[in-house]
Order: sequence, then C-alpha cells, then structure tokens
Amino acid sequence: MIDKFSWVSIYAEIVLLVMACVITLVDLMDKSGRRTVTYVLSVVTLLVLALLTGMYAAGGQTVYGFGGMVVSDSMANWLKCFAALASAVTLVYGRTYMRDRGVLRGGEWFVLSLLSLLGIFVMISGSNFLLIYLGLELLTLSSYAMVALRRDHSVSVEAAMKYFVLGAMASGFLLYGLSMIYGATGSLDIGAVFKAVASGQIRHQVLVFGLVFVVSGLAFKFGVVPFHMWIPDVYQGAPTAVTLTIGAAPKLAAFAIAIRLLVEGLLPLAFDWQQMLGLLAIASLLVGNLAAIAQTNLKRMLAYSTIAQMGFVLLGLTAGVVNGNALSAANAYSSAMFYMVTYVLTTLASFGIIMLLSREGFESEEIADFAGLNQRSPLYAGIMAICLFSLAGLPPLVGFQAKLSVLQALVSTGQSIYIGVAVFAVLASLVGAFYYLRVIKVMYFDDPAIDSPISAPADMRALLSLNGALVLVLGIVPGALMTLCAKAIVQMLGT
Repeated sequence: MIDKFSWVSIYAEIVLLVMACVITLVDLMDKSGRRTVTYVLSVVTLLVLALLTGMYAAGGQTVYGFGGMVVSDSMANWLKCFAALASAVTLVYGRTYMRDRGVLRGGEWFVLSLLSLLGIFVMISGSNFLLIYLGLELLTLSSYAMVALRRDHSVSVEAAMKYFVLGAMASGFLLYGLSMIYGATGSLDIGAVFKAVASGQIRHQVLVFGLVFVVSGLAFKFGVVPFHMWIPDVYQGAPTAVTLTIGAAPKLAAFAIAIRLLVEGLLPLAFDWQQMLGLLAIASLLVGNLAAIAQTNLKRMLAYSTIAQMGFVLLGLTAGVVNGNALSAANAYSSAMFYMVTYVLTTLASFGIIMLLSREGFESEEIADFAGLNQRSPLYAGIMAICLFSLAGLPPLVGFQAKLSVLQALVSTGQSIYIGVAVFAVLASLVGAFYYLRVIKVMYFDDPAIDSPISAPADMRALLSLNGALVLVLGIVPGALMTLCAKAIVQMLGT
C-alpha cells in the first residue's frame, strides 16, 4: 500500500540519522581517549534499531512511501535488523582493538559506522534507481574514510586508495547501466521499469547493454570474480575492525539491491542476467578457493574465502527463474538470503577472534600467529574452529545448511546444466576445506609461540561465546531462520 504518512516508511533511517547527529555532538564533548559514552550510545542505538526493525518485519506489512521511492517490506526490515545487529557486534568486537591503535582519540569510527549503516538502510529500502545509488554512495564514502583511519599506517592508506579508485570505477559502471535502463524505459521507479520491460516494446539489445553494466556494478559490491581485486588488499590493509565493518553488514545491502534491481525491476530479463551471474559464480568458486590455498595471512585468506562464499550466493540467485515456477523462485532467493545472513554471522565471530588475539603493536593476522591457540584458550580455539568448519560447509554447522539449501535450489530446477553446476560447487567446496582445516591444524597441533594468557573485556567474551553458539545451534535447528527468509522473499515477490 502507499503510505499516506511517508515518514513512517523511513522510520529506521530517521532514528539512525538523528542519533548519528547526537552521537557526533556528544563525541565532540568527550575528551577521554576511551570514548565510553560514544561507544555505549552507538551500541544502544543499533540495538534499539534492531528491535524496531524486527518488530516491523514480524508485522509483515508492505508500505511504499514518497511516491513509491521507498519500500518497507518484510525482507527490508529483516535485513535492516540483521545489519544493525552486525554493526553493533562489530563495535563491541572492535572497540579495544581500535583503542589500542589510537584510533579512538577521535570518535570518527563510531559516527562513520552509523553513516555507513544509514547508507545500507537506504539501499535496502530503495525502490528507485536514484535512491539506491545515493545509499550506495553514502556507504562507500564512509567505508573509504574508515579504511584510512590509521593515517600513520602506510598499508591502510594504500588499501584506502585502491578501494577508492576501484570503488569509483564500479559505481560508474552501476550508474551508467542504470542510466541506460532509464533511457530505454523512461522511468527511475523499479516497478515502472518492470512494467516497461515486461511490455516487450523496448529493444532487447539496449536493455541487455545496460544490464551488463548493472551486473558489473553489483559484482563489485559482492566482491566476485573478475571484480574481486579490491577484496584481498582492503581486507588485509584495513584495520581489522574496519575490515569487519565493510565485510559483514554491507553484504546484506548488496543482496538487497541485487533483489531490487534484478528480481523486482528486471525479472523479464532473467534469462540474460542469470547466465551472467552463473558465470561470475563459477569463476568465483574456482579463483577464490584456489587463491586462498596459497595465503599465509589469515585476513587475506578469509578475503579469498569471501569471494568463494559470494559465489554460492550468486548460485542461489541464478536458480530463481528457470521453469517459470514462482514457488521455485522463492525457494532459490530465500536460500541465497539464508546463505548471506549465516555468512555474516560466521564472519563476525571469525574476525572477532582475530581482533581478540591482536594486542597493542601486534596484528595477529598471520596463520602462524594462531599456533597452539587451543593450549592458550580452548574456548577461543573452539569458537574459531566452529567458524572455519562452518565456512567449509561441514555438518552440523550452519554453513552446511546454507550450502545445502543453495544446492537443493539448483538441483530442484531439474535441468542438467544446473545439476552440473551443483556438482562443481561441491567439488570447489572440497578444495576450500583444505585451507580452513590447515588453520585448525595450526591451532590444535602446533606449539604456541607465546604462552601469555588471553584476556578480553567481559562484553566481548560473552558476545563471542554467543556468536559461536549461534553458528552451531542454527546448524542443528535452522528451521526458524529458513522460514523467516522464505516468508520475507514470498512477501516481496507477492506470491
């Protein structure tokens, strides 16, 4: 329905923007180096937003505001809820890490995190090309600044420059593709674009030309081959807390705009964009897993792992419209959403352990730095092992359920080419299991280089334990989260 009170459709964005301004003012008055008040306000704001968006999502209403430019539906609200939670967890994990490196002398990290989340919210709820692009730019500009927060660290500054140059190029690709589609359809509204494309009165060649650039821009945001060049350098060069900031919640936004643009707007061109996504997915599974084997830096290894993991998400999107069955499409897209949510959950814990083991003047990011972790702390070694096993797709962890749901979506199409792709994905996962198991071998069977005890703030210790437990529990009983994703996608599709 069209919301007569348009502001209700952007309640989360309003709350986030107001609190970002308030926190900025509070931070200007906070002269301490710990930024305790700023930290607490930021985390509380994110938790309140997660609660609000979760309540709205459970209500199941779809509301369009501002002339249809903004949509607040179940999928949008659940993704906002998960993004807010991911951002809150990132702040908890990264606070001590950033303080030890002198970044909290100013509160820029907290404010930029909130602004990047605001960009994520706008992207998720955008039902108009212009609004989606504005959200994208807000997210990326905040991310560029966060990567360069350690101004005296040459590796971080270099990573920020690479990210900026490649990000600007990708934004240009997306903007050019959207402008081509706008020129062909005469509308920036996603619903109107769908109707214009479905009419069949627009030249197919023009639409496909614009579609190629749109898919290229989306591929950069997912970080898939061949638009993956920024991922390893930025993941390794950025402060680990910032790596988690740009590697967790923004993935949910990338999934959302892929659904908005490709499914809600360009579904009549599904035959074309599914082929493109399929090729990107296969290349990502191959390159990501093979390149990760050669890495000795854990952050860089997880970067290549991300490329392979995003290949699975694209496979879910690829299996959507094959037989013209709406139920099959909903199953495929919900499997991709489930995969993305569980990937973010696992990524939070894995990078949290990396930050926990880091200390002032030392970055614990080499695989060798995890030697003998089980002897120093069986708890943290267990959490890291759970995350790595989940990323590898071993049962009974949630990563296994995520991979299985995507593979089932591929096989259920009944077409031999999709079954073949599913077999290839399984073989690629077997290759990927090697580099995850190598880290676990180092943690449990190598001798520790240092015997010093591992200390962590109480909130970080408790949250890491909860995070690791969720990766295990959701693998054993995934039904509730799977049902949530399925209902959100079904409502979005209107089936």
